[in-house]
Amino acid sequence: MASVETAAEHERILREIESTDTNCIGPTLRSVYDGQEHSLFMAKLDARIRNHDREIEKMCNHHFQGFVDSITELLKVRGEAQKLKSQVTETNRSIQGDGKELMSSMEELRQCRVQQRNIATTVDKLTHCLPVLEMYARLQEQMDAKRYYPALRTSEQLEQTCLPRAGQYRFCAIMAENLPKLRMQIRDTAMTQLKDFLESIRKHSDKIGETAIRQAQLQRSLDSSVSTQSRTPVGRRSGREAAAGGVTQSNGQAGRLELDAGILDLEDEEEADQVTAAQDLVDFSPVYRCLHIYTVLGLRDVFENYYRKQRRKQARLVLQPHSNMHETLEGYRRYFNQIVGFFVVEDHVLHTTQGLVNRAYVEELWELALSKIVAALRTHSSYCDDPDLVLDLKNLIVLFADTLQGYGFPVSQLFDMLLEIREQYGEILLKRWNVTFRQVLDQDNFSPIPVSTEQEYRHYTSQFPLQDPELEKLPFPKKLPFSEFVPKVYCQLKEFIYACLKYSEDLHLSSTEVDDMIRKSTNLLLTRTLSHCLHYAIKKKNVGLAELVQVIINTTHLEQSCHFLEEFISNITNVPSDTANATKLYGTSTFKDARHAAEAEIYTGLNAKIDQFLQLADYDWMAGVPSGAAPTPSDYLLDLMAFLKSTFSVFTNLPGKVAQTACMSACKHISTSLLQLLLDPEVKQISMGALHQLNADVDECEGFARAGPVAGFQGDTLLLAFSDLRQVGLCLRRCRRRLLRSLLSFFFFFFFSPPPAFILQLIILLVFVPYSDKRPLKVPPSSPQSADLGTQSRDTFLELIFAISLQCLHFTLGQNRKNTRV
Repeated sequence: MASVETAAEHERILREIESTDTNCIGPTLRSVYDGQEHSLFMAKLDARIRNHDREIEKMCNHHFQGFVDSITELLKVRGEAQKLKSQVTETNRSIQGDGKELMSSMEELRQCRVQQRNIATTVDKLTHCLPVLEMYARLQEQMDAKRYYPALRTSEQLEQTCLPRAGQYRFCAIMAENLPKLRMQIRDTAMTQLKDFLESIRKHSDKIGETAIRQAQLQRSLDSSVSTQSRTPVGRRSGREAAAGGVTQSNGQAGRLELDAGILDLEDEEEADQVTAAQDLVDFSPVYRCLHIYTVLGLRDVFENYYRKQRRKQARLVLQPHSNMHETLEGYRRYFNQIVGFFVVEDHVLHTTQGLVNRAYVEELWELALSKIVAALRTHSSYCDDPDLVLDLKNLIVLFADTLQGYGFPVSQLFDMLLEIREQYGEILLKRWNVTFRQVLDQDNFSPIPVSTEQEYRHYTSQFPLQDPELEKLPFPKKLPFSEFVPKVYCQLKEFIYACLKYSEDLHLSSTEVDDMIRKSTNLLLTRTLSHCLHYAIKKKNVGLAELVQVIINTTHLEQSCHFLEEFISNITNVPSDTANATKLYGTSTFKDARHAAEAEIYTGLNAKIDQFLQLADYDWMAGVPSGAAPTPSDYLLDLMAFLKSTFSVFTNLPGKVAQTACMSACKHISTSLLQLLLDPEVKQISMGALHQLNADVDECEGFARAGPVAGFQGDTLLLAFSDLRQVGLCLRRCRRRLLRSLLSFFFFFFFSPPPAFILQLIILLVFVPYSDKRPLKVPPSSPQSADLGTQSRDTFLELIFAISLQCLHFTLGQNRKNTRV
């Protein structure tokens, strides 16, 4: 079994050797030598070699005759080949002899063809090189002429088209090396011009803005008749879309002179007026040129970022106001001119370049500028205390806003800020009018205005709406009921309304909003400023009763003129005063309050003056009964009555109730003061003489009341003011016995359970005091002095009784006060 497998393995190896390249039989032979049947394999190999040798021998024997025949044929062909060779050699020799001249001609022809080809090649190369040289020469000329954008285009054409056609020549290599340097030089030069342009427009932005604002103002004045129509943009050129055209035009502008690489030099104002738009003052060719150069160089993004970054920096500088900007209007104007000039340039660049700045970038700059402008104006306007400057500032802001609105920028925040400044303007106006009203009050003489001619009368009635038919019928000279204060205040009120109206102009407000704004401001003027001034004038120490009376008369007329102010506001705002939401003026209540304050001051001042007269009262409470004629009124009282008569004579122009109230108040104050003199705790005893004197004074007061110092009292109404005082006098003039019984019943009625100390005092006064008098109570009837002595004793006793009543009255008042406090 093993020998069969070995034989099969050896057979496989032999087939593999026969079918495999000899270079790859190493592993096969190794397997033979590694085995134990080496000898068997060698025997098998020898047998196989012998088989192959036998097959080779058979094949050779089979083809041997054909080989012999072939050799024989070759030997025959060799002789024929020798003959053919000699014939060919002879033929070649003859041909060489015959074609020798032809070969020389052909060589000459070849040489001519080579020369012709060289000439054609040279012409072709020259054809490609000459344009390169010409273009390079033109490039040098453009660089010398500072035409950088055409030079850049020439260099681009030279590098991309001409040099590749020219071939690899040394001068082409030199040119190729110089072209990047030329581009770098062009880029640097263009950037330098751009920097000069940016610096120039930064310096001259106020001039550009001034021109734009002037044109906007002119446009607004031309469109004032059709203000309801939308405004057309101011200063826009129709040819903004051609940026490249701007470059070509800038290269050959004959009539434009450059100043600081960007701003036109207009020698006088006439040339400036001939400029159709503010942007025409600026030569934008450096921007266009640099933009195109950087675009050709593939650096457009770099240029856009640089331009926007620099303009943002310039925007921050422009938007930074000067610290003293609020001092003069010129500071605000310069600030606004610079901002307008900046955005006019940006707007023009936006519309004349393709993507250098976009709408989002401009809007972002405007939002930044708007926030800073509003903040700066709020800060600096707060320092202003001159209403004229605030009004001029408002007009300037409106013109500034209209100008930028004409260029498409939203300006609603500026108008909102103007409404905020409106509150500040109102406060400043109130301060100015406060000073004005005080000056008018200080300069007023508080006396009716004398009018001697019709012209003077018309002058005052034109200033104040006086409607008094009775006064018009009076002949000249005559007096107006009010003082100079009334027409002056009325005129100042109208001036204030005009000042408020001036601020409301051009704010794009409706008539209703303007009317409401004016009415609210006027109400503040009436209720706060004018009211305070009137109260200040009323409360001054040196104001007399006559001045207070005139103040009441003045405020009465001003109160009556309030509806004329209503009509005046309605006429200038074209809003009827009876509109549902219309604000009403508070002038009536203001003047009423001032009049009431003046009335109270009159009452207080009149009582104070009466107190001054009463301080002169010097009653001798122990005076004896005068003999003969009845006592005359006290001197101080006569002076007081004379003063009151003269004072109330001035009250004729006052409203009836005011004069009546003042008169009644004065009489009651006199009565109360005289009664307080009787109830003074220091008055221990009162003689009958003192009572007679007091009775005479009361009679004088009643006589004054009956005389009717003020008209309008019904019957003896004014006498009621002295009723309490008169009752005391009547009680004292009654029968002494009746008085005694009344007093005793009064004591027992009010003091049924008095404290022991009071009872003891009462007993002492009733029993022992009358007998302490050294004068005898009983005198012989025959004595001529008996009647007088008896009378004196009885008077003394009655005086003691009256003193007791005073003590009891004081005690009762004290108890009542304690009970009231409890």
